[in-house]
Amino acid sequence: KSTPPTFGRPCMMKMSFEVTAKKLFGVKYERLIRTLFLELVVFWGLHISGFRVEIAPLILYLMTVAFSAGVMWQALSAGDNRANLENMFMLPFEGRTLVFSYAAALGTYTLLTKTAGLLAVVWAVSEWSWAEILGSILCALAAIVIVSCLYPLRLGRTDAYAFYVQPASRRRTVKSHRRYSVWRYLFRYLMAHKNYLVNTAAMWGVACVLPVLLGQMEARFVLPIGFAILSLNTPICILLSCDPALERAVRFLPGQQKAFCVPYCLFIFLCNLAADIVFLCSWQIQLGGIGPLHALTAAAFALLSAVGSVLLEWYFPLRGWKIESDLWHHPRKYVVPAVVLLLAGLVSMI
Repeated sequence: KSTPPTFGRPCMMKMSFEVTAKKLFGVKYERLIRTLFLELVVFWGLHISGFRVEIAPLILYLMTVAFSAGVMWQALSAGDNRANLENMFMLPFEGRTLVFSYAAALGTYTLLTKTAGLLAVVWAVSEWSWAEILGSILCALAAIVIVSCLYPLRLGRTDAYAFYVQPASRRRTVKSHRRYSVWRYLFRYLMAHKNYLVNTAAMWGVACVLPVLLGQMEARFVLPIGFAILSLNTPICILLSCDPALERAVRFLPGQQKAFCVPYCLFIFLCNLAADIVFLCSWQIQLGGIGPLHALTAAAFALLSAVGSVLLEWYFPLRGWKIESDLWHHPRKYVVPAVVLLLAGLVSMI
């Protein structure tokens, strides 16, 4: 690589920023405009509804920092950026210029399309001063900057190549087998995407905390609601959407609707059931009163959530996304939990 002259750095920085930004927001930034408009509609709709929730400023700041940092880390880890970076690496570039422009584009994406949506909801249902609004924005920016500084250090590097995510096929040698196995594929996929495992572990942590938050109500009312909340394990429910090549292969080969969907449904069922079991064990340890009927209800809700998730993936896969983080935060992920939550209300009344 060669180092461009100093006077060309601003132009190169602008060009590098636009390459990544147009991939995320569209050629004419139409996707960003549409997202900001929807966020404004959500804010105004919730604000005029009259629904209000009291949230302490400290909770607002912590929530903003955690959410922004998580989304930024996902954006930096997305394998979809690999081809974009490979194209930029083929051109002469200056390391700091590329790093700054690349991180700035992903930070803008995080702030305006993800964090802004969260803040729109929070600000709409609560009363905040201008100082607290400015503080939450600064917290989001600080989280984005900190993650951008920490992310390259996971490889012990600080240059632009530290942001390059190698494909899984280059990171490990895969042993060949004579017969295909959907279970083997799912296991390998999880091993190649450690953030999916981290998200599953986080759901188990939520399952441990839920009895503390919901323990003031009777178990027969609260447990189904907890099962609905724990079905929000988004990454394992979007495997077809996030891998278009797999979706094409599964739909092209004959008999794959049953051969793939049944093991996939059982896989999601086991993941949901594991979180529900942690929830029941935590409830039993802290509050007691868990019986066989509650365990049967957990299995039923886990199976219902798994079937609903697979049906959505098969008949309504998500397409046209620009980065994997769009899949994690797509509104479709609330469809199955919402249906399960409604069913939980019916079960509680019965």
